[in-house]
Amino acid sequence: MKSLECNLTDCFLCKHCSPEWKELVSVKKETIAFKKGESIFTEGEKFKGIYFVYQGSAKVHKKWNEGKDFIIRFAKTGDVLGLRGIGIEDRYPVSATALEGSKACFIEINFFESTLKLNPSFTYSLLQLFATELQKAENRLRNLAHMDVKGRIADALIALRQVYGESKDKFIKLEITRQDISSYAGTTYETVFKFFTELQKRKVISTKGKRIKILQSEKLKDFTG
Repeated sequence: MKSLECNLTDCFLCKHCSPEWKELVSVKKETIAFKKGESIFTEGEKFKGIYFVYQGSAKVHKKWNEGKDFIIRFAKTGDVLGLRGIGIEDRYPVSATALEGSKACFIEINFFESTLKLNPSFTYSLLQLFATELQKAENRLRNLAHMDVKGRIADALIALRQVYGESKDKFIKLEITRQDISSYAGTTYETVFKFFTELQKRKVISTKGKRIKILQSEKLKDFTG
């Protein structure tokens, strides 16, 4: 990990705190670079503070049966990581890992709490973020409970495109492994591989290595029922 400069405009904290507070943020924050696959924080690790994604992407995941990981959500530039660590246990209940070379601004918990108390606009924006994330989590639980496995995989592809968007050549703007898709959909690598083969034969998607292009959105949505 390597400390870098931050422009004090792009991350969630800098966008929503008061202009006067930014001067203090520039002193208190630490901008950290993470390599692809590098841990940002680990489940069970002592809670230290909050990470504001300044550039890149990450997955938020949790251990489940047989030592496997379940991906709770995908994060992009502008997202916040570590909020689940706020609570009485003082530990991160989930892990976060960089999916590509990424940068995040780290704020130690005491300064973060001061920011909440003294920046009403930031606190309100964070409350809205909490509410949005709660709604998304509830929808995810419903989908996992009611969708069949093909529906969950299709939903994962739709979610990835919604989070990261598309490149000029219409591929999802993130190279993602089949294993990560299976961890998000709550299934196995083999099941994802077989379903991808079916989708490609039906020209619903196309792939190029770890890159994925959705060719027929409506047919993909049909699987989510």
